[in-house]
Amino acid sequence: MADESESVTVPEPGEDNRAEAPETPEAKPKKKQRPFWQELPILVGFAALIVALLVTFIGRPYVIPSQSMEPTLHGCTGCTGDRIYVEKLSYYFGDPKPGDVVVFVGPSSSWNSHYKSIRSSNTVVRGVQNFLSFFGLVPPDENDLVKRVVATGGQSVKCCDAQGNVMVKDNTPGSDWKSLNEPYVKFNNPFDPAHPDIPFGAGRAFPEVKVPDGNLWVMGDNRAESADSRYHMKDEYQGTVPVKDVRGKAVFKIWPPSRIGPVRAQDPQTN
Repeated sequence: MADESESVTVPEPGEDNRAEAPETPEAKPKKKQRPFWQELPILVGFAALIVALLVTFIGRPYVIPSQSMEPTLHGCTGCTGDRIYVEKLSYYFGDPKPGDVVVFVGPSSSWNSHYKSIRSSNTVVRGVQNFLSFFGLVPPDENDLVKRVVATGGQSVKCCDAQGNVMVKDNTPGSDWKSLNEPYVKFNNPFDPAHPDIPFGAGRAFPEVKVPDGNLWVMGDNRAESADSRYHMKDEYQGTVPVKDVRGKAVFKIWPPSRIGPVRAQDPQTN
């Protein structure tokens, strides 16, 4: 006979045979959404924080105020100069290289003698300007300059060879002078092959300078109109710029539309 121990049983008379209904949780009240005018300050604050972090650690835009980097970068008094984007990430992992176009703060009084603060004399307005500068909406109150790296720490630089080119060599025994190839230089001081050592200021020539480790020798692409390292050889750095004063590497022209395009690094020491 079959085992029926697990068979269905019939309820006794009067026994409720209806399935017991499961308990349902009480409906939770819907969370009331904040009105947009309350959320807007939070969104603005969050966006401002992101911008501040980008400006501080990633990069920021700068305006070219002069013609010292023509034709690579355009600028002049009273005109609409190029707006460039300068990134900082590259120099977290290494120092500037020959050919890089860098933005740096004037490292000595020699560089900064003609700089005038762009901040208002009004305390309140100046505070607002400083606050907005933190978010990249107002330029920093410092003498920022843009030049091209020609020589780096551990090298010597001078001008000129018989063709009027700048020369560089490593400061190691047996190193020879190398003439630079600088296709980006379109405007230069005059050069007389018969008198290559014309006193500085009247031509291209400048004496040998040894660039200390951790420093850079920088020059404008427009050599005839650039007060670069050559003009500051009497300061404490012999015209060189400490790497710590470099703000970043110029990588892109972002304005005006007709000038939009990359800012290219061209190593003059590679022939």
